[in-house]
Amino acid sequence: MAAPIASGSFRVEGMIVVPCSVKTLASISSGICDDLISRVADVILKERRKLVLALRETPLSSIHLRNMTAVTEAGAIIFPPVPAYYIKPSSIGDLIDHSIGRMLDLFDLDTAGFERWTGWKKE
Repeated sequence: MAAPIASGSFRVEGMIVVPCSVKTLASISSGICDDLISRVADVILKERRKLVLALRETPLSSIHLRNMTAVTEAGAIIFPPVPAYYIKPSSIGDLIDHSIGRMLDLFDLDTAGFERWTGWKKE
């Protein structure tokens, strides 16, 4: 926990947790800083920076939903890595690249080859 990033004076735009387990979600939701990830997430929220959590669990229980609500109310963004089949991927890599592009887009980072949805294209 002595890592520089665990301090609010360490300047970052935000944090993306991929994958985010429900244990990590619960720790962040309740403010338990028992490891570096939950400590940094706590700092990100208190400093009002962007926190994106790519929750990997399914199905979700009401406990998970309450924890997601709590972190969202604290300023986090829940980003379930749901495949975007509307992009008509030719590979699993295309689906992964699209999810990564959407996550990075939340930070206004320009990603080469990432296409935003513009509606259905006529073939």
